[in-house]
Amino acid sequence: MKVVIIGGVAGGATAAARIRRLDEQAEIVVFERSGFISYANCGLPYYIGGTIEDENNLTLQTPESFWRRFRVKMNVHHEAMAIHPDSKTVTVKNLENGKTLTESYDKLVLSPGAKPIKPGLDGIDSDKIFTLRTVEDTLRLKKYTDEHHPKSAVVVGGGFIGIEVAENLRELGIDVTLVEAADQLMAPFDRDMASFIHAEIRKNSIHLMLDTMVEGFADTDCGIDVKLKNAPTLHTDMVVMAIGVAPETTLAKEAGLELGIKGSIVVNDKMETSIPDIYAVGDAVQIKNFVTDTDTLISLAGPANKQGRVAADNICGGDSHYNGGQGSSVIKIFDMTAATTGINEKTAKSLGIATDKVILSPMSHAGYYPGGKMMTMKVLFEKESYRILGAQIVGFDGVDKRIDVLATAIRAGIKAYELTELDLAYAPPYSSAKDPVNMAGYIIENMKNGIVKQWYYEEDETLPRDGSITLLDTRTPMEYSMGHVKGFINIPVDELRERIGELDRSKPVYVICQSGLRSYIASRILMGNGFDTYNFAGGFRFYDAVRNDKALNKKSTLCGMDD
Repeated sequence: MKVVIIGGVAGGATAAARIRRLDEQAEIVVFERSGFISYANCGLPYYIGGTIEDENNLTLQTPESFWRRFRVKMNVHHEAMAIHPDSKTVTVKNLENGKTLTESYDKLVLSPGAKPIKPGLDGIDSDKIFTLRTVEDTLRLKKYTDEHHPKSAVVVGGGFIGIEVAENLRELGIDVTLVEAADQLMAPFDRDMASFIHAEIRKNSIHLMLDTMVEGFADTDCGIDVKLKNAPTLHTDMVVMAIGVAPETTLAKEAGLELGIKGSIVVNDKMETSIPDIYAVGDAVQIKNFVTDTDTLISLAGPANKQGRVAADNICGGDSHYNGGQGSSVIKIFDMTAATTGINEKTAKSLGIATDKVILSPMSHAGYYPGGKMMTMKVLFEKESYRILGAQIVGFDGVDKRIDVLATAIRAGIKAYELTELDLAYAPPYSSAKDPVNMAGYIIENMKNGIVKQWYYEEDETLPRDGSITLLDTRTPMEYSMGHVKGFINIPVDELRERIGELDRSKPVYVICQSGLRSYIASRILMGNGFDTYNFAGGFRFYDAVRNDKALNKKSTLCGMDD
């Protein structure tokens, strides 16, 4: 059996290695357009900033090492020009000498990946504008910063690459402006949770411009101008475009393969395309969202590697299936970690899924053990069924651990209230006896059993301030004096029983505290005394973060840049 693989990075390299492990006799030939194989896309920004010092560490394998280990012919600087399904051949161009060759196959795997989106704006071809997708892109950008020592940079796009590049350029001492057309960074997160990401970006002196559209570029004698639709032109030394990627599927289209959303390659759960003996994996393919069972694109290394393994198994006579992705991801933002899995609230609403949620602010480990840091968790679940739909966490320690537990719970079909039953490892330096994931389950269980009712940030503007309801802050007087929600009176939770006569039992009570714990205790006291009570999800810390972010965003939009 002869297998030809187009693309030698994540999915393609995985497929090649797996085929060899399953079939020692197979002939495996890989064609990779760039000069590198099996490289770490996710590590590229950290080479720019110097965290990864040796460029050789960006590649997990070389053509030579792959041959020694797996006897796979890795041909770099070879671009596939055409696929001929009828003759089961591929036309390939050697980019070093310009010669073309025809390669036959029994099985073909397409792993072409995705390409950075470069809109057709004026000045987009300037040599001061960079993208970051391949090792060559990285080396070019690194060479520019090393040789020209830019003092300023504009990064366009607030996704994974945009944020990571902005951080690493800032670590070099460059004055960085991050421009995003949407009203938030990191689209997988809901706007409220993204507030914490925005705060960390601003805290580290990156100018953040949301709701800002780039209209074009113009080279100048000493840099490049970035023309904006709704703000003054920015003058800078360099620009990095990171507004997303699109499936690289020209070959597939010309070969007659069925295409799906955004021109991606349609595959079944065995990674088979619409043409027999042709498989496709990675960023170029359309897959199913595990949570919603809808078609989607997920450009992440984990799914690509899993798909490469599934394709290899089936090529070698197995019966493997890829059952969809849920977009589990994590990002470092200076000292902060932000992670997500499943779908977010805005996606659920757009799909018409009846949802509910909990927002909590637990410590990363036992409060009495030094060094604990607070995180903010948002867990989304379907009403009635209590199926977990997704989760988002931002914090500084232990975020990745908790998102992985919740990702596993989604995959295993655990009900949201069953998070209480998870037996998770505990020692004071690492967690609490009631782990944050358990705590989310306890809140959901309380909601299910009618022990607690919640109110949310988005309800604040519609809460009447005419005295028809009671707005109660149960923090200490000092905490209250340092900032509170408009219209809320202050009765500390430890004084509530003695002062309960100050409240009108005929009025609903909306309660808030710093993290949600004291207000929950207050809610139980009030409910036990005949009050109709609602506890604020997330606490004042969450409320204040969202409120401040909205104010800063409005200011930066009006001024054109953060002060």
